[in-house]
Amino acid sequence: MEPVIQLERVTKDYGGGRGVFDLSFAVGRGEVVGFLGANGAGKSVTMRLLMGFVRPGAGRVAIAGRDCFAERAAIQREVGYLPGELALPGDMTGRSFLAFVAGMRGTALPCRANALIDYFELDPSAKLRAMSKGTRQKVGIVAAFMHEPAVLLLDEPTSGLDLLMQRRFVELVRAEKRRGATILLSSHVLGEVEGTCDRALFVRSGRLTSEACAADLTLDATLEHLYGAEALRRRWGDAAEGRAAGNRPATPSDSVDLGRSPASSERGGVR
Repeated sequence: MEPVIQLERVTKDYGGGRGVFDLSFAVGRGEVVGFLGANGAGKSVTMRLLMGFVRPGAGRVAIAGRDCFAERAAIQREVGYLPGELALPGDMTGRSFLAFVAGMRGTALPCRANALIDYFELDPSAKLRAMSKGTRQKVGIVAAFMHEPAVLLLDEPTSGLDLLMQRRFVELVRAEKRRGATILLSSHVLGEVEGTCDRALFVRSGRLTSEACAADLTLDATLEHLYGAEALRRRWGDAAEGRAAGNRPATPSDSVDLGRSPASSERGGVR
């Protein structure tokens, strides 16, 4: 399968263990790949590298053979991108923002935008600052998909959406796959990954750790990929019992009135 999205031994080190390190993977043409990791694992950094927002410290990042940083203007114009944290101009309405995005791509607002607005039951006449998180997310989805991009980078795309809209989003991604789009999708929603992706890549502490067929994923298997087997063995009861075993039973003299320090309790003073 011809690779469209490529990362080859990419490192972007922000210090303190933050960033991505020696990261390599590829997404083939027409493939939908899930990109899974815990918070802070490096998913959003990878998306920003692919969009050319930041330069890698080492390695190569490319889309359709083009260096993502050197040709970032073309990448940002053509790729459908939905960031994990939407920062939208509050004074604009949804429709004026979508028209602005289309203008940045050098086009008028495409007819497909209206179809997406209807599909997601979005009122684009409201000011963005007055919209709920889920409604703003719909605006971001329309902006990412409205120009029928060949490549989509979706970072937590259903964040804030209700269950019906999540289902409609899954159907949209399936339709885009049938159209032949290449999609990298970061998500914490297992059903979303199972319902849309061909395979899943797992990243931990900025490094690619494993890969699995999306259809074979179970909750426990996914959690083990993300956090390791040791994390799954921890139980609240075990932790509570461990603390209790190291403590003597409490006695009435151990109690301290709220509003008093231990020292002032001994003196009888109130602080």
